[in-house]
Amino acid sequence: MSTPIIQIHEVSKSYGEARPALTGLSLDVRAGEALAVLGRSGSGKSTLLNLMAGLDKPSGGTVRIAGMRIDQLGETALAKYRRDRIGMVFQFFNLLDDMSVHDNVVLPAQLAGMPAVKASARAAELLEQLGMGQHANAFPGHLSGGQRQRVAVARALMNRPPLLLADEPTGALDSSSAADVRDLLAQLNANGQTLVLVTHDTELAASCATRTVELLDGRIARDVQAVTR
Repeated sequence: MSTPIIQIHEVSKSYGEARPALTGLSLDVRAGEALAVLGRSGSGKSTLLNLMAGLDKPSGGTVRIAGMRIDQLGETALAKYRRDRIGMVFQFFNLLDDMSVHDNVVLPAQLAGMPAVKASARAAELLEQLGMGQHANAFPGHLSGGQRQRVAVARALMNRPPLLLADEPTGALDSSSAADVRDLLAQLNANGQTLVLVTHDTELAASCATRTVELLDGRIARDVQAVTR
């Protein structure tokens, strides 16, 4: 069996308050899984995602992504890790409103030094695949919430990351747009993309996840493999 793409071992995280955000948490995620992380506010979901993204460091334990000990990396190496190894999708899209859809999607490739012609072709390919090709020259403010989230997903996939992290990707959407994004994420996983979704949206977990982990007070309270999706 292949080595998991995510290996989190006995991780704890404290911010100085009485109760740690995470306590002795261990979790493996294999390539091709779609993991939904559920839990109430304060359960440790966002902290766990931030550790995977290298946006925070554990107080104890180890975090390996694709064999790399990211908890030991400095800021420059972490920035390169985020650029090359992961894509991130946020609740509020984080698109640049003064740049076109195409230019928003191209940006990660530009930062990675990809040749302009190749980057432009990759962006056009992604936008077509995600049903946004006709909006390439539009600006984010002219799009619906569901459309903006599709652009955000395209941007996250620009550098072909082995791991896609999503933080409440349907949290700011109406019910129709949320259903649209759920279908998109399920299709990405069906095509082999490894996903970790932090969410309160139980419908997202039910429709997209091949596995669901529920956190309670910084620990894994439930870990369930989906029978069908």
